[in-house]
Amino acid sequence: MTRLTITLADRTHQALKEAAARQGRSMAAIIEESLQLRGIRPYETARELVRKARATSGLDSERSTALAVEETRRQRAGK
Repeated sequence: MTRLTITLADRTHQALKEAAARQGRSMAAIIEESLQLRGIRPYETARELVRKARATSGLDSERSTALAVEETRRQRAGK
């Protein structure tokens, strides 16, 4: 496991400590879960998700790519 040093605002650090204590979890576990919820995953994980989606969707490569581009644009626009 890799170690990482980050700088947080004092208020954020305190809130994280309090949340960890309330939940009986480590601050690292909460941060890691938060990153995963934001979609921060290894590239290979993303490739595997795309592979599974294509296999079960019944869409050809061109249509699935078009849908992915549409959804990405929608998400970036905040819609």
